[in-house]
Amino acid sequence: MRRKSFIKNSLLAGLGTISTVFQSSTGRVRGLERIASKAISRFNPDQPIAVCTWNCPEAIMDATNAMLTGEHALDAVVKGVAYEEANEENTTVGIGATPDREGNVTLDACVMDHEGNCGSVMAVENIVHVAALARDVMQKTPHVILVGEGAEQFGYENGFPKTQLLTPKAEERWREWLKTSEYKPVINIENHDTIGMLTMDLEGRLSGACTTSGMGYKMRGRVGDSPIIGAGLYIDQEIGAATSSGLGEEVIKTVGSFLIVELMRQGYTAQEACEEGVKRIIRRHNSTPDFQVAYLALSATGEIGAYSIHPGFGYTVNQEDKAVYVTADSYLS
Repeated sequence: MRRKSFIKNSLLAGLGTISTVFQSSTGRVRGLERIASKAISRFNPDQPIAVCTWNCPEAIMDATNAMLTGEHALDAVVKGVAYEEANEENTTVGIGATPDREGNVTLDACVMDHEGNCGSVMAVENIVHVAALARDVMQKTPHVILVGEGAEQFGYENGFPKTQLLTPKAEERWREWLKTSEYKPVINIENHDTIGMLTMDLEGRLSGACTTSGMGYKMRGRVGDSPIIGAGLYIDQEIGAATSSGLGEEVIKTVGSFLIVELMRQGYTAQEACEEGVKRIIRRHNSTPDFQVAYLALSATGEIGAYSIHPGFGYTVNQEDKAVYVTADSYLS
């Protein structure tokens, strides 16, 4: 069934500052223009949907272009996040990411498709494209999760090249950090650009991926919510999809992404579900949280919701032939 047959009024949720990335005739991103808009934009029902946490226009357009050629939402989402995994300027995903306190870069990722199939890898070293590796775990093994050296070995056996993930720039930052060894996550900094992406292809199939290097200068072996199905990512074809960003420990405690989808099942809109998910974390703390958590949701009818504890969180979404950045609403102003 094509999306045209069942998507009627899908909305681009969120108001405020919007950044639009225009494309050239060759389909490549060619520039960035910032505009202010109070209009609610509607999706073309003949277009696929790709939406991700933070400002990642190239990743969104790679996923969109893949779906426009008929690729499955799962393959498109893996292709989309691969852009950021290979982006050395992104300090929280893939190559060039911030290491743990011992100077080791370890990566986590998970994927999930419209049938509920899922795969995950955790604490992987020396492999850049861990979302693709998680897809291989899902498709080529009887397991859901592989970790550490076992996941790395599986990657080599399936053609993933061994790559030094710690770049000179990242190592320089780490050595500077060693002078104080202060470990304190900074709101919208430590977690910025950890990418969770949700896609809906031309057949209406939902999929998602979440990929990260986790907290900068974390304890060796620490794993957050990103590669955990139900915490960092959850897909239910009948209802919708959700992903998260921020302090993973807090997301895990409420099984955040699963919660968002279940709230939508109960009748909440995508936006209302994200808001309730954040408020449940707020209620766990007697004072104003000094950490960030944000949720992003995509309903089965194409509605988008996004909400965070602190201001500063946003998401990128495709709209026709361009990528648009939307600043999400937050609990605290």
